[in-house]
Formats: sequence, structure tokens, C-alpha cells
Amino acid sequence: MPIQTTPKTWMNGELVDWADAQIHVLTHTLHYGTGVFEGIRAYETANGPAVFRLTEHIQRLHNSAKIVGMEIPYSVEELVAATKATVASTGLPSCYVRPIAYYGYGEMGLNTLPCSVDVAIACWPWGAYLGDDAVNKGVRMKISSWTRHDHNTMPPASKTTGNYVNSSLAKVEALKAGYDEAIMLAPNGLVAECTGENLFAVRNGIILTPPTSAGALEGITQNTVTAIARDLGYDVRVDNIARSDLYIAEEIFVCGTAAEVSSVNSVDDRMVPCPGPKTKAIAEIYARTVRAQEAKYADWCELAV
Repeated sequence: MPIQTTPKTWMNGELVDWADAQIHVLTHTLHYGTGVFEGIRAYETANGPAVFRLTEHIQRLHNSAKIVGMEIPYSVEELVAATKATVASTGLPSCYVRPIAYYGYGEMGLNTLPCSVDVAIACWPWGAYLGDDAVNKGVRMKISSWTRHDHNTMPPASKTTGNYVNSSLAKVEALKAGYDEAIMLAPNGLVAECTGENLFAVRNGIILTPPTSAGALEGITQNTVTAIARDLGYDVRVDNIARSDLYIAEEIFVCGTAAEVSSVNSVDDRMVPCPGPKTKAIAEIYARTVRAQEAKYADWCELAV
């Protein structure tokens, strides 16, 4: 889906016109993939647009930068305020938010130490990543031939721009083969995550999600879903999942800021019951939570106005 432009983008401390939010062709990160980013959503609420778990997302941006040795020149508090201002400037009731920190123009070569660090925040309308009816219809999954990064190769705990070459290869492979999304395995063969979502599988009534040691990103939506599921009385455990576990799962769902909560209807053409009762219950509460309709989780919604 083409990106729909909005009036302003935040760049290095100021709101600029969308068309002026440009970088030079010799920008360091364009060549070496050394940026860090976040995916965040603002939702329409009764009190105006609210950004879901904004502070946690910006803190993770800083954590990603720290892992790769990048020093972001703006504090968490400054970027939270900048994000709210950017969302408000769009005039939209809801939108997707993309903060990114990257090494700018001025130095070239693998040494990042002399490079400036630039920061931008863009917002635009974006629907559900895996389809608007992905909860009920479900998505077809394929185990990717591409392996998820090892921790000592490209640290998967950091949302680094270059890391997503790995995800992109897996995503395109799955789409060309007629599937909706790919599941990536760790170097040891255990399930890590999807190309842009954390995964949950139900076995013997227990909801399982892979640990970060398997290469899964520590997902903020994953954390949200885990809290909701436990509050619903479900047993949720962080544990290793084998490929074969997916083939005989009682339910599978994936989650992420872009994908929200989406059911899985098959893995490698093995059908999975869809939508499962646990998935539907969690998805319904999640949809209300992000729109500030669940008092228990109200603190997760930060008003942009």
C-alpha cells in the first residue's frame, strides 16, 4: 500500500514539511544499515489520538542504539514529546509512527565513530499489516529457509535497520510461494519469531512464546498480549517451541505493532484451528486496550494532544 503523506515530519528537533524530509545519497546508514528504529501506533480515543505505550517504545529505541554503540542526541523525554507533536501535526485520529535514528552525511566507511547521529519521526495512516480481518480469517505461514540472526552475528535484541534484510528475504520468499508471512527459526532450529511479529502457540491449553535467547525481539505488543492473556486467566509461558509444535498446535497467533493480533490458519500447509477461542478473546481485549477502552490498562495510552 502506498504511503499516504501527512503535513509534517520531525527531523533533528523541528517539524519540517513532508516533502522537505530528505537525506543525502551519501548518508552513512543508507550504505551500511546502521540505524535503529521503532514502530508505534496512535489510536483514536474519546479524548483524541493516543500513542500506545509510547514511552516504552522510545526507551527501546534508546536500548537498540546502546546495543549497537550509537549515542542518540535526544533523551527519551524529548523524543516522547517530539512524537506527540508529530502525531498532533497530522490532524489524524489514528496513525502509524516511525522514529528512526541514523548516521548522517559527512563520513563514509565502516567506522561510525566520527559520524553524526540524526533522528527523524514520521507518521502516516496505515491499516493492519497482515490484513484487516486477520483475526478471523487467519494468515498462511511458511517456515523460512532463511535463519534468524545469531546473537553474536547481528544482535536480534536491537531493532537495527540492517537486521531487517534478513526479515525481508524471508517475507518475500513466503509471498512468492503463495503464503502471507514467514516464521523464522534460530540457528539451533527452534522457533524465533516471524519477520515482523512475535509468535504464540497453544499446546495442551498453555500459551507458549519463544524466549529472546531463540532470537525473538522483546516485543512491546508481546508484553501487552501476555499481560492481557494472564489477566484473562490463561497460562502463558516463555519457552522454546519446536517446528513440529506448530504443526500440531491448538491455536497460533502472532502480534506486533503493525500486525496487532492476527490468527494463523496454517503452517507449511498443516491446518491450525482458526480463529481459536483464546486468540479471539485476547484480540478483542487488545483492540479495546489500544483505544483506551479498558480502564485496567489506561496508563498505556499517552494522549498526543
